[in-house]
Amino acid sequence: MESGLTIRRNQVFRKRDGRAVIIAIDHGGIAGPMPGIEKPAKLIKACVRAGVDGILTTKGFVDASRSEWDRGTGLVLRVTGGFTVLGGGFEEEIIVQPETAAAYGASYAAVTIKFGHKREGEFIKQASLYIDECHKLGIPVMVEAMGQGSLGGKELAKNDPEGTKMAARMAAEIGADMVKTNYTGSPEHFAKVVEGCPVPIVILGGEKDPIEHVFQVIHDSIMAGGKGIAMGRNIWGYPKLAEMLDAVNGLVHKNWPVEKALELLN
Repeated sequence: MESGLTIRRNQVFRKRDGRAVIIAIDHGGIAGPMPGIEKPAKLIKACVRAGVDGILTTKGFVDASRSEWDRGTGLVLRVTGGFTVLGGGFEEEIIVQPETAAAYGASYAAVTIKFGHKREGEFIKQASLYIDECHKLGIPVMVEAMGQGSLGGKELAKNDPEGTKMAARMAAEIGADMVKTNYTGSPEHFAKVVEGCPVPIVILGGEKDPIEHVFQVIHDSIMAGGKGIAMGRNIWGYPKLAEMLDAVNGLVHKNWPVEKALELLN
């Protein structure tokens, strides 16, 4: 099983630099056909052409785009969800079995844990047991670790350095093979998050931001020891998708400065 875990990890993280560009396209199951993801096959074709390392998405998105995948693009299959913007509580449930992830050829399964939530214990338990089952099948697991709640009587922001550091480590402690989490706002703070987590960390994107800010965050996270990105709407929501994908690849894999990435877009 360890061989399977290693082979699948290497399908997403490049051996040359240990980094990964993962495009997150798992929004449709929660928010429907957002602008930019209406045509799955077209978006996957662009990602494959750009040589991204992995795509985080859902069963249905894979089914609608399977003709465009190739062996160089790792699938990070979203396996938690169970709510929508129409009224759900945004509380993660397991909605895909480990055997299904294997049948889809997933390089990773992706689960979310909301540390600090009132159902924190349930989320941790279901993620931990799911990781055990995936590892039996040789499938590594990405944990999207959200560290909110309160600490010492203080309410934590979603990118609080201490909360993020704790969430990343707690995800690793239950067996995560990769952690997706927030960038904490400065290279100094994020370096401590990386130092405290023994598995690779990639940063999420969240709400749409000015592109200069997105590029700066990617650059600074890499310089602080992060291993890449798992971003969505800030990438596929940009009008010049091909140029955006090339710019992100340059930032992550070629150590480009922000100015060079911006020049490519302009």
